[in-house]
Amino acid sequence: MAQRIPHCTHWGAFTCLVKNGRLVGTEPFKGDPDPSPIIPSVTEWTKTDRRILQPMVREGWQPGGAVGNRARNGNDRFIPVSWEEALSLVAGEIGRISQDHGNASIFAGSYGWTSCGRFHHAATLLKRMLNLVGGYTGHVDTYSIAAGPVILRHVLGSADACSGRATTMDTLPGNTETLVVFGALTPRTAQSEAGGLATHLLPEMLRKLREAGVRIVHVSPCKDDLPDWMEADWWPIRPNTDAALMLGLAGEILGDGRHDQDFLDRHTSGAGQFLDYLSGKTDDVEKNAEWAEAITGIPAAQIRDLSRSLTATRSFLTLSWALQRAHHGEHVYWSALGLAALIGQIGLKGGGVAYGFGSLNGVGGPFGEGVSPGMSQGPKPIDSFIPVARISDLLLSPGAPFTYQGETHSYPDIRLVYWAGGNPYHHHQDLNRLQEAWQRPETIIVQDPMMTATARRADIILPATTSLERNDIAGSRRSEHYVAMHKVIEPMGKARSDYEIFSALARHLGVEAAFTEGRDEMGWIRHLYQQSADYIRTATDTRLPDFDDFWEQGWVQVPMTRDNTYLAAFRDDPAANPLQTESGKIVLGSKKLAELDLPGFPSHPAWQEPAEWLGMAQADEMLHLISSQPPGRLHSQLETGPSSLEQKRKGREQVRMHPADARARQIGEGDTVRLWNARGQCIATAHLTETLRQGVLVLPVGAWLTRDPESGLDLSGNPNVLTLDIPTSAFGQGPSAQTCMVNVEVVAANTRDSSEVYQQEIDALVRQGSG
Repeated sequence: MAQRIPHCTHWGAFTCLVKNGRLVGTEPFKGDPDPSPIIPSVTEWTKTDRRILQPMVREGWQPGGAVGNRARNGNDRFIPVSWEEALSLVAGEIGRISQDHGNASIFAGSYGWTSCGRFHHAATLLKRMLNLVGGYTGHVDTYSIAAGPVILRHVLGSADACSGRATTMDTLPGNTETLVVFGALTPRTAQSEAGGLATHLLPEMLRKLREAGVRIVHVSPCKDDLPDWMEADWWPIRPNTDAALMLGLAGEILGDGRHDQDFLDRHTSGAGQFLDYLSGKTDDVEKNAEWAEAITGIPAAQIRDLSRSLTATRSFLTLSWALQRAHHGEHVYWSALGLAALIGQIGLKGGGVAYGFGSLNGVGGPFGEGVSPGMSQGPKPIDSFIPVARISDLLLSPGAPFTYQGETHSYPDIRLVYWAGGNPYHHHQDLNRLQEAWQRPETIIVQDPMMTATARRADIILPATTSLERNDIAGSRRSEHYVAMHKVIEPMGKARSDYEIFSALARHLGVEAAFTEGRDEMGWIRHLYQQSADYIRTATDTRLPDFDDFWEQGWVQVPMTRDNTYLAAFRDDPAANPLQTESGKIVLGSKKLAELDLPGFPSHPAWQEPAEWLGMAQADEMLHLISSQPPGRLHSQLETGPSSLEQKRKGREQVRMHPADARARQIGEGDTVRLWNARGQCIATAHLTETLRQGVLVLPVGAWLTRDPESGLDLSGNPNVLTLDIPTSAFGQGPSAQTCMVNVEVVAANTRDSSEVYQQEIDALVRQGSG
């Protein structure tokens, strides 16, 4: 009989079935109404194929800053070393760089989703250790959402509206009459949650909206960004033009005199500047339905009809996170706020605007009244940072200035990169540019369970365990449960837990006592749970079970806020409930931004032509590439798992394209195609579908980069060899991944399966190193 062990991942809680020390299967959490199909693929973690099983050092690298062979192209040989030698080398490099160049020259990249466990959280533990020895350069914001929080902090006073602490979707049925969905609102993206989850909420919330008879308008180039059974009106907009549609709707409302002037007067600042722009007083261009049609491709009659519905009914706007991952992404979010302000229903139940519903499981769901049971990074000795997606700029341009939120900073001179639990060679833009930048640091350390493309480009590799090989606790402020993550199997090879690795490094660096505080793994997990339980008891008068009962049961439900209407108190009395903005109100015309006069960043919501889009004069035969989150994996995790492989074809990613675009290029269903632009090239398998706007391609993210050594062609179908590595703006500095034009053509069928090629290369590297 199998042993049943509770565990959790980013895509759900589950029970592990273990026989004779081997994971043989999984069962989803009994209380989960819509378990993720990714969960059974966790058995992939127990295979040795792509695991890092021993510490290794790249042949040719030398400690102490010697140039050595800095090719770091993914094909270097690695030499196995003992843990003691590896830890001594890592600690020596941290100490050397700190002493010779200062701690700002240490970059703690460590952006990733290795484990939902809040104790063995690789990035937190790395930063905790480095803070004890003088600090590091880190990042702010995330690749998922960066431009959005920056502009919302400025114009709404906080990022709550996009972080899952604003309006909850349960307020919409029975109140909302017209719902406009910009981008995605899909269970595909809501499978996951930072810190883990036990119950998937979005499908049931969508069903309730459908049953309530809400009119739903879905604005997206991709019809399947909303489930078919929602029976929405699909508006296949040109990518990157959502702001123009919002402004055209707002201009129609203004032109008809249907805007809520009282709301603008009492609750906003700078509205006159915004209204002058809409009416054309600013630039002699009236922002109306015809103007929006020319940019977006949406018929003017439809735009005009929707503008009337928005003011005649209780209406709600929701924008996915993906929309702000584009050039000028800040103005997409700001334009939606401007439109909602003209409608005047912000703060009313079922009315207003939200950002990120369904982008993660908990955004739009109930949110916690407690705290996340997470480790502390400790005090930061230095304040050195970069915007999250500016890694290549950082490495290529030490000392160069950059602006962020209106302030000027400079890139430090990075000599050491320590990446724990992440894979930038999956999620960063323009990977060829990153490859160039990656050569500059003197030392690169990667700590990960898997031999990712990033690990293959390291100097020192440290093998970490997966969550299955250690104890931990899952939970966050967007999750309804804390989940006990019991150890399922013994560590594979010579892998160690992240806590063990950083504790040992802290010992080498003389700060072990401060790092561990005298606690072992279970001591910390017990402590973190008790901290959270104490907070909840004080804040809500709710008493959670004691730790032993929680650990035995495997989960506990925590109190949540439901039926929440964002800015309701502010609407009722703006003077008594001011926002943390320059005016205490919603900012539609910003004095600060006008004073800053940043290039290409107007001081009010505005449409700006992106660097690449279907409307540009030089588009020719190019298509707009959207890089989406796939249904069968999370980013690059479990890329070879069954749920991921089901989405592939011929061993590579499928690129979706409209049949008319395929016919024009003589591409047939299942053909091998090459996608390319000036930045790079990759191959994929063509899948033809009419669920896309013509002129648009969709290629999912997460493929493990597999290069052809002669041509540089990526065999796996990784869209980030093609994406544009420029900031959304000088204000927000977010990634612009969704601003990307490419060419596509049929190529001779390549029989090399990228997964097999990758595995052969890993085997060769390890064998060569061992020899």
